[in-house]
Amino acid sequence: MIQIHEPETARLRLRQWRRSDYPCFARLNADPETMRFFPATLTAAESNALAQRCHDFIEQRGWGIWAVEEKASKTFIGFTGLHIPTDELPFSPCVEIAWRLTRSAWGKGFATEAARAALTFAFAQLALPEVVSFTAVSNIPSQRVMQRLGMERDPQTFGHPSLPSCHPLREHVVYRARQLPADS
Repeated sequence: MIQIHEPETARLRLRQWRRSDYPCFARLNADPETMRFFPATLTAAESNALAQRCHDFIEQRGWGIWAVEEKASKTFIGFTGLHIPTDELPFSPCVEIAWRLTRSAWGKGFATEAARAALTFAFAQLALPEVVSFTAVSNIPSQRVMQRLGMERDPQTFGHPSLPSCHPLREHVVYRARQLPADS
């Protein structure tokens, strides 16, 4: 039986997905402002399928893209975690760290806090040599989180292979972490 890992911080719990998270996640993924750095918003069915894939990955490996819960309110606020991309990227194979939080959770340091916990897990528990994060060149808020985590940006950008060459979000930056993040 696979042990399910659920990292915690002072304010957050990174945990396995629950069916009760799906409607909140669907609202998050339908919000144009939250999804402005993605090709499109998601329908409820697409969002539910994504949540189920995250759930299943955790069931198979014991870790993955966790649901993020604010401990004080026990409220689902989005996701953060580790993923193995299936797209053929210039730096594949790799493990990616990703996050997506509801707008009400923005500006509170939750993305950095949750991502730090996921990176700590990646290095301390999985003994990964490196974790990457990538996003559209225009996604400055996510790049700031990557910088706060101490990740280093590659000098070269790349065209995301799942987006057409003329797409405004195609050009991506990649950041890398090769050690436990320093607390800040």
